[in-house]
Amino acid sequence: MGVNIPGLTAMLLFYLLVLGVGIWASVKSKREASRSAANKIEMALLGNRGIKQSVGIFTMTATWVGGFFIMGLTEMVYTPSMGLISAVVLLTSFSFSLIFGGLFFVKPMRDCKYVTMLDPFQIKYGKAFTALQSLIALLSDVLWLASLLISLGATINVILDLPYSVSIWISTAVVILYTLLGGFYSVAYTDVIQLVLILVTMSICLPFVLINPTSVDITQTALNNTFQAPWIGKLESKFAWTSIDSFLLMALGSMGCQVFHQRTLSAASTSAARTTCFVAALAILLFGIPPILFGAVAASTDWNLTSYGSPSPLERGEGAMVLPLVLTHLTPTYISVIGTAAISAAVMSSADSALLSIASVFTWNIYKTVLRPQASQREIQWVIRVAVVVAGLLGASLTKLKNSIIVLVFLGTEVCYTLIFSQLVCVLFFDISNFHGAVLGWLTGLLLRLLSGEPSLGVAPVIHFPGCTLEDGFYVQYSPVKTIAVLFAIAANLLFSYMASVLFDKGLLPKKWDVCKGKPTPAGDSKRNKEKETLDEMESPRDTSQPMISTTC
Repeated sequence: MGVNIPGLTAMLLFYLLVLGVGIWASVKSKREASRSAANKIEMALLGNRGIKQSVGIFTMTATWVGGFFIMGLTEMVYTPSMGLISAVVLLTSFSFSLIFGGLFFVKPMRDCKYVTMLDPFQIKYGKAFTALQSLIALLSDVLWLASLLISLGATINVILDLPYSVSIWISTAVVILYTLLGGFYSVAYTDVIQLVLILVTMSICLPFVLINPTSVDITQTALNNTFQAPWIGKLESKFAWTSIDSFLLMALGSMGCQVFHQRTLSAASTSAARTTCFVAALAILLFGIPPILFGAVAASTDWNLTSYGSPSPLERGEGAMVLPLVLTHLTPTYISVIGTAAISAAVMSSADSALLSIASVFTWNIYKTVLRPQASQREIQWVIRVAVVVAGLLGASLTKLKNSIIVLVFLGTEVCYTLIFSQLVCVLFFDISNFHGAVLGWLTGLLLRLLSGEPSLGVAPVIHFPGCTLEDGFYVQYSPVKTIAVLFAIAANLLFSYMASVLFDKGLLPKKWDVCKGKPTPAGDSKRNKEKETLDEMESPRDTSQPMISTTC
């Protein structure tokens, strides 16, 4: 089959639309900076903390409703081992994460006027621990970026009939180029376009998918083995704790992701940030309906009757590509062109969020703070450019795991859950926590999680929690091992922080061993505010607000 010219044309038009909005937003950012006396680094990374509530709702929703959300939910429902039940757990965990974050994390983060979620670590624990946490955050974002690029590559592969690897590198080049054009303003306003595209195109495509003649009634296949196992899935009693574990992983692990805090910190007020979270939580549930229905139809389709032929995508190991396959083979050509090209543009505008998050953390919390505090603004601009390019290349290199969108995102979120969220809770809400407790708590969480085993990585469990059974030569944990590791990490932080304070206060250990001076730093003390002001003063009023590639009207 040759290149799909209509699909290529539509995809280019959608790419140009999103790219044009990005350029317009970067020019808007530049003009806003010239009229404002605002801190320039905040203009570049947080939109001067003045993003309108309506735009904030769009960008928060669009950050979750991206490539993984749409294609991942479809893949999950289509895959018999997961099914609808697993998809609903994932969808509700996303919604709950925004409600939880709005209730508990928005106010303390905004009251301190942090730039990234890693600033409280830097102020309370110092540069070394912050650098460690920054590397963990970067790893998580790279894994998320890889899942987005898989979505892009799979879509382009279907609509253009290009080799998968070629599709990936084309997608990567487009995403890198687009991200270099602007800062947070570009990301926020392209998220608006992303969400509108998804809403319109899914509304157009869904009826055609549901009435296509090669599929049977999805209510019949939900509980019956027709073309494959029932798509509703199973929730056996032995999986109860692991399902709860997965829910908490995705819900609370999101609090350890920079993309969430970047949006709450960019809001005009605390109340606006909270409203953004609550409205987006409801919107996510609504946007989850079409992908679930697409997955149900895919599981109810006799693929031998379609232009795709036999065997089915599941048997060919192409479950990650099932959504573009559904749009291409179960709808008229003009509908598939609209759907697949728009998905490509929507996923692209999510990938720039990942790249901006990576560039922000690396530039602000590693390079500017740890490696070269004296770096000039021109140097910082080049560091941002290099960070964006390197992050894109790293994400693309991980796309060889092309059938594992779900696995990549789960691994990235688990890193955030175990190592960042657990310590973020301590640094924000417990004044007793200090550097000693943080390090030992971090190591406790990591060690316990590794010893619990991870089937997706082929790591056998050393610690057998209750319910651990031997299946097909491999021990499987049926306890909530991820949440257990998080709870032990938090407990270890607080326990060892208290012990360190007592030992140094009573003179049982020499003061010279106390790298954090033995005194826990309260979350709202003057020292933190003074150091935060110092960080702000390190930025000059020029350059940081400008686009990474100069643009003009």
